[in-house]
Amino acid sequence: MNDKNVRLMQGNEACVEGAIAAGMRFFAGYPITPSTEIAEGSSEKLPQVGGKFVQMEDEIGSIAAVIGASLTGLKSMTATSGPGMSLKLENIGYAAIAEIPCVIVNVQRGGPSTGLPTSPAQGDIMQARWGTHGDHPTIALYPSSVSEIYQITIEAFNMAEKYRMPVILLMDEVIGHMRERIELPERSALQIIDRKKPSVGPEQYLPYQADADGGVPEMASFGDGYRFHVTGLVHDETGFPSNSSEVTARLINRLMKKIENNLDDILRYEEENTGDADTLLLAYGCTARSAKSAMDAAREEGMKVGLFRPITIWPFPEQKVRELAQRVKRIIVPEMNLGQYILEVQRVAGGSCTVEGVNRADGEIITPEDILDKIKGVF
Repeated sequence: MNDKNVRLMQGNEACVEGAIAAGMRFFAGYPITPSTEIAEGSSEKLPQVGGKFVQMEDEIGSIAAVIGASLTGLKSMTATSGPGMSLKLENIGYAAIAEIPCVIVNVQRGGPSTGLPTSPAQGDIMQARWGTHGDHPTIALYPSSVSEIYQITIEAFNMAEKYRMPVILLMDEVIGHMRERIELPERSALQIIDRKKPSVGPEQYLPYQADADGGVPEMASFGDGYRFHVTGLVHDETGFPSNSSEVTARLINRLMKKIENNLDDILRYEEENTGDADTLLLAYGCTARSAKSAMDAAREEGMKVGLFRPITIWPFPEQKVRELAQRVKRIIVPEMNLGQYILEVQRVAGGSCTVEGVNRADGEIITPEDILDKIKGVF
């Protein structure tokens, strides 16, 4: 490793570095705490690689500009926090049905509304899955360290391009603003995925004709001689609207299946000490760091505690969680909200074990001691 690649870097800075490495060449955003450093970093870095940064008038314009830039062939990203994410949701749904790749970063803060702008929270977990209307799949990724932010940002772009859809990168104020040592890999060592370009000429091109190996259509760029219709309405393979129930079912089912059929490729998670555990901690983001410390302390006292950390928050890692639930006596889900992800854990555990939460929504982090007390039954 070259010494020049070793940095002390903030999480939000690592997000920008990862995005640039993945090929981001367009960023549109609006300043909002605690994500503003992502916009600032993009405004500095993008011109150096021939990219474009635009500060838009608001969050709605930001996601609209990102969608437009992606249609021209540019890998595009925006970043925000809870209130801004709420404003982006309609256009995220547009990107989902029109199958437009882009990355949306949400560095969470205390809410609702303006809430606690400078305090950490994990209150947007269910919003990331169900915030937009209608039936469509969601990919949401959640790193837990600065170095992982770099890598998972690249993964977010790769998945957006590969599956032709918006991907949400969730963070929280803690990991967004913490600084850690990071070793940036050589660009040649990175796996970078680009969207599939048309294999036929403009006259034969159908923008929403799915391929045979995954249900993802090839995507032409505006300006390359391919003229096609893009709409938020239900559409057929030509891109033009349709009221046919058959066309509707075919489109919506294909949108779902292109994710459901590729879970092995999409799901990312980490597990530690789960082989002999009778108590399992299931945590994500900065809370997973406290959970790991609590697990280590419990192990030192002779308690069989393991950790499961979902990195792919959505789709939910259902099969793995069900398997673990059948092997342990209880699952503890610490999260900085009043109980969101625990609902999926309870659904999947299905009575195989008890499922308990450790919750805070007061702008403070969940400490290892909070979790350790729960493990020991101290309330």
